[in-house]
Amino acid sequence: MTTAATRRDEKGTLTLGGVSLAGLTEVDGVGTPTYVYDLDGIAANAKALEAAFEDGPHLVAYAVKANSVGPIIRALGAQGCGADVVSGAELVLAQRCGIAAEKIIYSGVAKTDAEIDLALGAGEKGIRAINVESVEVIVRVAARAKALGRVARITMRINPGVEEDVIDTHRHITTGHDDAKFGIPLSTLKDAIAAASAAAEHIRVVGVAAHAGSQLTAMESYLASARKVFDTAKSMRSHFQLELVDTGGGFGIDYGTGCPVAPADFIRAVRAAQRDAGIADLALFCEPGRALVGAQGVLLSRVIQVKVAPERRWLMIDAGMNDLMRPALYQAFHRIVPVTMPAGATPTAMRVVGPVCESSDDFGVHELPTQPFEDVAILDAGAYGFSMASRYNGRAVPAEMFLAGGKVSEIRARKPSTDWVDDRV
Repeated sequence: MTTAATRRDEKGTLTLGGVSLAGLTEVDGVGTPTYVYDLDGIAANAKALEAAFEDGPHLVAYAVKANSVGPIIRALGAQGCGADVVSGAELVLAQRCGIAAEKIIYSGVAKTDAEIDLALGAGEKGIRAINVESVEVIVRVAARAKALGRVARITMRINPGVEEDVIDTHRHITTGHDDAKFGIPLSTLKDAIAAASAAAEHIRVVGVAAHAGSQLTAMESYLASARKVFDTAKSMRSHFQLELVDTGGGFGIDYGTGCPVAPADFIRAVRAAQRDAGIADLALFCEPGRALVGAQGVLLSRVIQVKVAPERRWLMIDAGMNDLMRPALYQAFHRIVPVTMPAGATPTAMRVVGPVCESSDDFGVHELPTQPFEDVAILDAGAYGFSMASRYNGRAVPAEMFLAGGKVSEIRARKPSTDWVDDRV
Protein backbone atom coordinates (compact mmCIF):
# COMPACT_ATOMS: atom_id res chain seq x y z
CA MET A 1 0.00 0.00 0.00
CA THR A 2 1.32 3.43 -0.94
CA THR A 3 -0.04 6.97 -1.15
CA ALA A 4 0.31 9.95 -3.46
CA ALA A 5 3.53 10.78 -1.60
CA THR A 6 5.01 7.33 -0.89
CA ARG A 7 6.21 4.61 -3.26
CA ARG A 8 7.82 1.16 -3.00
CA ASP A 9 11.10 0.58 -4.76
CA GLU A 10 12.11 -2.59 -6.57
CA LYS A 11 13.14 -4.16 -3.24
CA GLY A 12 9.69 -3.58 -1.74
CA THR A 13 10.96 -0.77 0.49
CA LEU A 14 8.86 2.31 1.11
CA THR A 15 10.21 5.63 -0.16
CA LEU A 16 9.26 9.24 0.46
CA GLY A 17 10.54 12.02 -1.76
CA GLY A 18 12.63 9.45 -3.57
CA VAL A 19 14.45 8.51 -0.35
CA SER A 20 14.33 4.97 1.03
CA LEU A 21 12.87 4.86 4.53
CA ALA A 22 14.67 1.62 5.41
CA GLY A 23 17.36 2.21 8.00
CA LEU A 24 16.75 5.95 7.87
CA THR A 25 16.33 6.29 11.61
CA GLU A 26 19.69 4.62 12.22
CA VAL A 27 21.40 7.75 10.90
CA ASP A 28 23.19 9.53 13.75
CA GLY A 29 21.35 7.31 16.20
CA VAL A 30 18.02 9.02 15.54
CA GLY A 31 15.92 6.00 16.51
CA THR A 32 12.14 5.70 16.57
CA PRO A 33 9.53 7.06 16.63
CA THR A 34 10.55 9.70 14.08
CA TYR A 35 8.58 11.95 11.76
CA VAL A 36 9.94 12.24 8.21
CA TYR A 37 8.81 15.05 5.88
CA ASP A 38 9.29 15.63 2.16
CA LEU A 39 9.98 19.36 1.77
CA ASP A 40 9.95 19.13 -2.03
CA GLY A 41 6.49 17.56 -1.98
CA ILE A 42 5.23 20.24 0.39
CA ALA A 43 6.59 22.98 -1.89
CA ALA A 44 4.95 21.32 -4.91
CA ASN A 45 1.59 21.30 -3.12
CA ALA A 46 1.90 25.01 -2.43
CA LYS A 47 2.89 25.73 -6.01
CA ALA A 48 -0.16 23.85 -7.35
CA LEU A 49 -2.48 25.75 -5.01
CA GLU A 50 -0.94 29.10 -5.91
CA ALA A 51 -1.53 28.36 -9.60
CA ALA A 52 -5.27 27.95 -9.02
CA PHE A 53 -5.58 31.66 -8.26
CA GLU A 54 -4.25 32.48 -11.73
CA ASP A 55 -3.60 36.24 -11.76
CA GLY A 56 -6.12 37.21 -9.08
CA PRO A 57 -4.92 39.02 -5.95
CA HIS A 58 -4.61 36.50 -3.16
CA LEU A 59 -2.71 35.10 -0.21
CA VAL A 60 -2.23 31.47 0.79
CA ALA A 61 -1.76 31.81 4.55
CA TYR A 62 -0.38 28.49 5.79
CA ALA A 63 -2.10 27.34 9.01
CA VAL A 64 0.97 27.00 11.22
CA LYS A 65 -0.86 24.87 13.79
CA ALA A 66 -0.89 21.97 11.31
CA ASN A 67 2.89 21.59 11.51
CA SER A 68 4.83 24.31 13.24
CA VAL A 69 8.42 23.42 12.38
CA GLY A 70 10.79 25.91 10.77
CA PRO A 71 11.97 24.01 7.67
CA ILE A 72 8.34 23.53 6.58
CA ILE A 73 7.36 27.16 7.23
CA ARG A 74 10.42 28.34 5.32
CA ALA A 75 9.74 25.98 2.40
CA LEU A 76 6.21 27.34 2.10
CA GLY A 77 7.37 30.91 2.49
CA ALA A 78 9.72 30.37 -0.45
CA GLN A 79 6.63 29.54 -2.55
CA GLY A 80 4.99 32.84 -1.62
CA CYS A 81 2.85 31.61 1.26
CA GLY A 82 2.09 33.67 4.33
CA ALA A 83 0.99 32.35 7.71
CA ASP A 84 -2.25 31.91 9.61
CA VAL A 85 -1.37 31.84 13.32
CA VAL A 86 -3.45 31.15 16.43
CA SER A 87 -1.11 32.19 19.23
CA GLY A 88 1.53 34.75 20.01
CA ALA A 89 4.21 32.07 19.89
CA GLU A 90 3.14 31.01 16.39
CA LEU A 91 3.24 34.67 15.32
CA VAL A 92 6.81 35.07 16.54
CA LEU A 93 7.77 31.74 14.97
CA ALA A 94 6.39 32.76 11.57
CA GLN A 95 8.35 36.00 11.65
CA ARG A 96 11.56 34.26 12.70
CA CYS A 97 11.08 31.88 9.75
CA GLY A 98 11.00 34.84 7.37
CA ILE A 99 7.27 35.43 6.94
CA ALA A 100 6.67 39.17 6.61
CA ALA A 101 4.15 40.78 8.95
CA GLU A 102 2.15 41.85 5.90
CA LYS A 103 1.53 38.14 5.15
CA ILE A 104 0.36 37.08 8.61
CA ILE A 105 -3.26 36.55 9.67
CA TYR A 106 -4.04 35.98 13.35
CA SER A 107 -7.07 33.76 14.09
CA GLY A 108 -8.44 32.48 17.41
CA VAL A 109 -11.18 33.31 19.87
CA ALA A 110 -9.28 34.15 23.06
CA LYS A 111 -6.27 36.30 22.25
CA THR A 112 -4.67 37.83 25.31
CA ASP A 113 -3.79 41.53 25.45
CA ALA A 114 -0.12 40.58 25.19
CA GLU A 115 -0.80 38.58 22.02
CA ILE A 116 -2.82 41.43 20.51
CA ASP A 117 0.10 43.74 21.27
CA LEU A 118 2.47 41.36 19.45
CA ALA A 119 0.24 41.45 16.37
CA LEU A 120 -0.09 45.24 16.44
CA GLY A 121 3.63 45.75 17.00
CA ALA A 122 4.86 43.47 14.22
CA GLY A 123 6.60 45.13 11.28
CA GLU A 124 5.96 48.75 10.39
CA LYS A 125 2.15 48.60 10.52
CA GLY A 126 1.33 45.41 12.39
CA ILE A 127 0.30 42.14 10.78
CA ARG A 128 -1.97 41.99 7.72
CA ALA A 129 -5.09 41.39 9.78
CA ILE A 130 -6.34 40.23 13.16
CA ASN A 131 -9.40 38.02 12.76
CA VAL A 132 -11.93 39.31 15.29
CA GLU A 133 -14.49 36.72 16.34
CA SER A 134 -16.83 38.68 18.62
CA VAL A 135 -18.09 42.16 19.34
CA GLU A 136 -16.21 42.10 22.63
CA VAL A 137 -12.81 41.50 21.07
CA ILE A 138 -13.29 44.43 18.69
CA VAL A 139 -13.48 46.68 21.73
CA ARG A 140 -10.36 45.06 23.22
CA VAL A 141 -8.33 45.34 20.01
CA ALA A 142 -9.30 48.99 19.68
CA ALA A 143 -8.17 49.66 23.24
CA ARG A 144 -4.80 48.01 22.67
CA ALA A 145 -4.31 49.88 19.37
CA LYS A 146 -5.05 53.17 21.13
CA ALA A 147 -2.60 52.34 23.91
CA LEU A 148 0.15 51.53 21.39
CA GLY A 149 -0.59 54.42 19.05
CA ARG A 150 -1.35 52.04 16.18
CA VAL A 151 -4.25 51.41 13.82
CA ALA A 152 -5.32 47.79 13.98
CA ARG A 153 -6.22 46.08 10.72
CA ILE A 154 -8.99 43.58 11.37
CA THR A 155 -11.11 41.11 9.47
CA MET A 156 -14.58 40.24 10.70
CA ARG A 157 -14.57 36.46 11.05
CA ILE A 158 -18.23 35.54 10.81
CA ASN A 159 -19.85 32.28 11.85
CA PRO A 160 -21.49 31.25 8.56
CA GLY A 161 -24.10 29.08 10.27
CA VAL A 162 -23.44 25.97 8.17
CA GLU A 163 -25.12 23.17 10.09
CA GLU A 164 -23.06 20.29 11.48
CA ASP A 165 -24.89 17.68 9.40
CA VAL A 166 -23.93 19.58 6.24
CA ILE A 167 -20.23 19.83 7.13
CA ASP A 168 -18.72 16.52 6.00
CA THR A 169 -16.18 16.01 8.78
CA HIS A 170 -15.76 14.93 12.41
CA ARG A 171 -17.77 17.03 14.87
CA HIS A 172 -14.63 17.98 16.83
CA ILE A 173 -13.26 19.85 13.81
CA THR A 174 -16.41 21.59 12.60
CA THR A 175 -16.25 25.33 13.21
CA GLY A 176 -18.95 26.94 11.08
CA HIS A 177 -22.15 25.88 12.87
CA ASP A 178 -24.20 27.95 15.31
CA ASP A 179 -23.01 26.12 18.45
CA ALA A 180 -19.31 26.60 17.65
CA LYS A 181 -17.25 29.06 19.68
CA PHE A 182 -15.79 30.50 16.49
CA GLY A 183 -16.83 33.59 14.58
CA ILE A 184 -19.24 36.48 14.93
CA PRO A 185 -22.81 35.16 14.74
CA LEU A 186 -24.62 36.79 11.84
CA SER A 187 -27.31 37.82 14.34
CA THR A 188 -24.77 40.14 16.03
CA LEU A 189 -23.08 41.43 12.89
CA LYS A 190 -24.81 44.83 13.17
CA ASP A 191 -23.37 45.21 16.67
CA ALA A 192 -19.90 44.32 15.37
CA ILE A 193 -20.17 46.89 12.58
CA ALA A 194 -21.27 49.51 15.09
CA ALA A 195 -18.41 48.69 17.46
CA ALA A 196 -15.84 48.89 14.66
CA SER A 197 -17.32 52.14 13.33
CA ALA A 198 -17.23 53.70 16.79
CA ALA A 199 -13.53 52.82 17.06
CA ALA A 200 -12.61 53.95 13.54
CA GLU A 201 -9.77 56.09 14.87
CA HIS A 202 -7.98 52.94 16.06
CA ILE A 203 -9.42 50.16 13.89
CA ARG A 204 -9.52 49.62 10.14
CA VAL A 205 -11.82 46.85 8.90
CA VAL A 206 -10.06 45.32 5.88
CA GLY A 207 -12.01 42.13 5.23
CA VAL A 208 -14.49 39.39 6.04
CA ALA A 209 -13.50 35.82 6.87
CA ALA A 210 -15.01 32.45 7.81
CA HIS A 211 -13.92 28.84 8.30
CA ALA A 212 -16.42 25.99 7.94
CA GLY A 213 -14.35 23.10 9.31
CA SER A 214 -11.38 20.85 8.71
CA GLN A 215 -10.74 17.76 6.56
CA LEU A 216 -13.45 18.70 4.06
CA THR A 217 -13.72 16.15 1.24
CA ALA A 218 -16.68 17.69 -0.60
CA MET A 219 -17.33 21.16 -1.95
CA GLU A 220 -20.82 22.00 -0.64
CA SER A 221 -20.11 23.16 2.92
CA TYR A 222 -17.04 25.16 1.88
CA LEU A 223 -18.96 26.93 -0.87
CA ALA A 224 -21.91 27.59 1.42
CA SER A 225 -19.57 29.24 3.91
CA ALA A 226 -17.77 31.20 1.18
CA ARG A 227 -21.02 32.57 -0.18
CA LYS A 228 -21.91 33.86 3.30
CA VAL A 229 -18.54 35.62 3.36
CA PHE A 230 -19.15 37.20 -0.04
CA ASP A 231 -22.69 38.30 0.79
CA THR A 232 -21.47 39.81 4.06
CA ALA A 233 -18.61 41.59 2.33
CA LYS A 234 -20.98 43.10 -0.22
CA SER A 235 -23.21 44.42 2.54
CA MET A 236 -20.26 45.85 4.49
CA ARG A 237 -18.68 47.78 1.62
CA SER A 238 -20.93 50.72 2.38
CA HIS A 239 -19.40 50.87 5.87
CA PHE A 240 -15.74 50.01 5.31
CA GLN A 241 -13.07 50.10 2.62
CA LEU A 242 -12.48 46.36 2.30
CA GLU A 243 -9.37 44.78 0.81
CA LEU A 244 -9.95 41.05 1.12
CA VAL A 245 -12.24 38.11 1.66
CA ASP A 246 -10.92 35.02 3.46
CA THR A 247 -12.72 31.70 2.95
CA GLY A 248 -10.53 29.77 5.39
CA GLY A 249 -8.91 26.39 4.91
CA GLY A 250 -9.94 22.89 5.83
CA PHE A 251 -9.20 21.21 2.50
CA GLY A 252 -9.12 17.46 3.07
CA ILE A 253 -6.62 14.83 2.06
CA ASP A 254 -7.00 11.12 1.29
CA TYR A 255 -6.50 9.09 4.47
CA GLY A 256 -7.47 5.93 2.61
CA THR A 257 -11.16 6.38 1.90
CA GLY A 258 -10.70 8.81 -0.98
CA CYS A 259 -10.81 12.57 -1.39
CA PRO A 260 -12.27 13.53 -4.77
CA VAL A 261 -11.70 17.27 -4.40
CA ALA A 262 -8.19 18.78 -4.57
CA PRO A 263 -7.33 22.09 -2.88
CA ALA A 264 -7.09 23.78 -6.27
CA ASP A 265 -10.66 22.65 -7.02
CA PHE A 266 -11.92 24.47 -3.93
CA ILE A 267 -10.15 27.65 -4.99
CA ARG A 268 -11.38 27.55 -8.59
CA ALA A 269 -14.96 27.08 -7.38
CA VAL A 270 -14.66 29.86 -4.82
CA ARG A 271 -13.14 32.26 -7.34
CA ALA A 272 -16.12 31.63 -9.63
CA ALA A 273 -18.52 32.31 -6.74
CA GLN A 274 -16.59 35.47 -5.90
CA ARG A 275 -16.95 36.71 -9.48
CA ASP A 276 -20.67 35.89 -9.41
CA ALA A 277 -20.98 37.97 -6.23
CA GLY A 278 -19.44 40.96 -8.00
CA ILE A 279 -16.49 41.36 -5.63
CA ALA A 280 -13.66 39.92 -7.71
CA ASP A 281 -11.62 43.07 -7.04
CA LEU A 282 -11.08 41.97 -3.42
CA ALA A 283 -8.07 39.79 -2.70
CA LEU A 284 -9.00 36.17 -1.96
CA PHE A 285 -7.27 34.64 1.06
CA CYS A 286 -7.29 31.00 2.20
CA GLU A 287 -5.71 29.24 5.17
CA PRO A 288 -4.73 25.64 4.29
CA GLY A 289 -2.66 23.51 6.63
CA ARG A 290 -3.26 19.77 6.33
CA ALA A 291 -3.64 19.91 2.53
CA LEU A 292 -0.10 21.24 2.13
CA VAL A 293 1.73 18.99 4.58
CA GLY A 294 -0.42 15.99 5.59
CA ALA A 295 0.45 13.45 2.90
CA GLN A 296 4.11 14.54 2.83
CA GLY A 297 4.86 13.23 6.30
CA VAL A 298 5.17 9.73 7.77
CA LEU A 299 5.80 8.54 11.31
CA LEU A 300 8.35 5.73 11.48
CA SER A 301 8.02 3.29 14.37
CA ARG A 302 9.76 0.11 15.49
CA VAL A 303 7.81 -3.10 16.10
CA ILE A 304 8.16 -4.14 19.74
CA GLN A 305 6.29 -7.43 19.65
CA VAL A 306 3.23 -9.32 18.45
CA LYS A 307 0.64 -10.49 20.96
CA VAL A 308 -1.59 -13.38 19.88
CA ALA A 309 -4.88 -14.65 21.31
CA PRO A 310 -7.33 -17.08 19.69
CA GLU A 311 -9.72 -14.30 18.77
CA ARG A 312 -7.31 -11.52 17.78
CA ARG A 313 -3.76 -10.45 17.13
CA TRP A 314 -2.06 -7.24 18.28
CA LEU A 315 0.99 -5.52 16.80
CA MET A 316 2.70 -3.44 19.47
CA ILE A 317 4.88 -0.57 18.26
CA ASP A 318 6.97 2.10 19.97
CA ALA A 319 4.88 5.03 18.70
CA GLY A 320 1.93 5.96 20.86
CA MET A 321 -0.93 8.40 21.18
CA ASN A 322 1.45 10.97 22.65
CA ASP A 323 3.30 10.92 19.30
CA LEU A 324 0.19 10.93 17.07
CA MET A 325 -2.94 12.11 18.86
CA ARG A 326 -5.42 12.12 15.97
CA PRO A 327 -6.69 8.51 16.32
CA ALA A 328 -7.40 8.96 20.03
CA LEU A 329 -8.80 12.47 19.68
CA TYR A 330 -10.81 12.23 16.45
CA GLN A 331 -11.07 8.47 15.90
CA ALA A 332 -8.96 9.15 12.82
CA PHE A 333 -7.55 6.25 10.79
CA HIS A 334 -4.01 6.34 9.40
CA ARG A 335 -2.81 3.62 7.09
CA ILE A 336 0.07 1.61 8.61
CA VAL A 337 2.45 -0.46 6.48
CA PRO A 338 5.79 -2.24 6.87
CA VAL A 339 8.73 -0.09 5.80
CA THR A 340 10.15 -3.15 4.03
CA MET A 341 7.63 -5.74 2.89
CA PRO A 342 8.81 -9.26 3.88
CA ALA A 343 9.12 -11.84 1.13
CA GLY A 344 5.98 -13.85 0.46
CA ALA A 345 3.94 -11.57 2.70
CA THR A 346 0.69 -13.14 3.89
CA PRO A 347 -1.66 -10.48 5.26
CA THR A 348 -3.76 -10.89 8.37
CA ALA A 349 -5.77 -8.50 10.51
CA MET A 350 -3.82 -6.97 13.37
CA ARG A 351 -4.81 -4.30 15.85
CA VAL A 352 -1.91 -1.85 16.04
CA VAL A 353 -1.37 -0.36 19.48
CA GLY A 354 1.26 1.74 21.22
CA PRO A 355 2.94 1.67 24.64
CA VAL A 356 0.95 4.45 26.35
CA CYS A 357 -1.07 3.27 29.34
CA GLU A 358 -4.48 4.15 27.85
CA SER A 359 -7.00 2.01 25.97
CA SER A 360 -7.32 4.88 23.48
CA ASP A 361 -3.68 4.31 22.47
CA ASP A 362 -4.98 2.35 19.52
CA PHE A 363 -4.28 2.90 15.81
CA GLY A 364 -6.99 0.53 14.58
CA VAL A 365 -7.05 -2.76 12.70
CA HIS A 366 -4.74 -3.13 9.68
CA GLU A 367 -3.93 -5.91 7.22
CA LEU A 368 -0.28 -6.69 7.93
CA PRO A 369 2.05 -9.59 7.09
CA THR A 370 2.22 -12.58 9.39
CA GLN A 371 5.94 -12.80 8.53
CA PRO A 372 8.23 -10.76 10.84
CA PHE A 373 9.15 -7.18 9.96
CA GLU A 374 11.03 -4.59 12.00
CA ASP A 375 9.56 -1.17 11.24
CA VAL A 376 6.28 0.38 10.19
CA ALA A 377 5.36 3.68 8.60
CA ILE A 378 2.23 5.48 9.75
CA LEU A 379 1.18 7.29 6.59
CA ASP A 380 -0.28 10.76 5.99
CA ALA A 381 1.09 11.98 9.32
CA GLY A 382 2.51 15.35 8.28
CA ALA A 383 -0.34 17.37 9.78
CA TYR A 384 -1.42 17.49 13.41
CA GLY A 385 1.20 14.93 14.37
CA PHE A 386 4.29 16.39 15.99
CA SER A 387 2.49 19.70 16.61
CA MET A 388 0.08 17.88 18.98
CA ALA A 389 2.68 15.57 20.53
CA SER A 390 3.12 15.44 24.31
CA ARG A 391 5.37 13.87 26.91
CA TYR A 392 2.57 11.91 28.56
CA ASN A 393 3.80 8.83 30.46
CA GLY A 394 7.25 10.44 30.57
CA ARG A 395 7.84 9.67 26.92
CA ALA A 396 10.16 11.70 24.72
CA VAL A 397 8.61 13.56 21.81
CA PRO A 398 9.59 12.13 18.39
CA ALA A 399 12.61 13.12 16.36
CA GLU A 400 12.07 14.84 12.99
CA MET A 401 13.86 14.38 9.67
CA PHE A 402 13.52 16.55 6.57
CA LEU A 403 14.08 15.39 3.00
CA ALA A 404 14.95 17.65 0.07
CA GLY A 405 16.61 17.02 -3.26
CA GLY A 406 16.45 13.26 -2.74
CA LYS A 407 18.40 13.22 0.54
CA VAL A 408 18.17 14.04 4.23
CA SER A 409 18.59 17.80 4.58
CA GLU A 410 18.10 18.24 8.33
CA ILE A 411 17.58 16.19 11.49
CA ARG A 412 16.06 17.33 14.76
CA ALA A 413 16.84 14.76 17.41
CA ARG A 414 14.50 13.92 20.27
CA LYS A 415 15.30 15.07 23.75
CA PRO A 416 15.97 12.10 26.03
CA SER A 417 13.30 11.04 28.50
CA THR A 418 15.78 11.82 31.29
CA ASP A 419 15.11 15.51 30.52
CA TRP A 420 11.48 14.92 31.48
CA VAL A 421 12.57 13.30 34.74
CA ASP A 422 14.83 16.25 35.55
CA ASP A 423 12.01 18.70 34.80
CA ARG A 424 9.55 16.87 37.05
CA VAL A 425 11.76 16.12 40.07
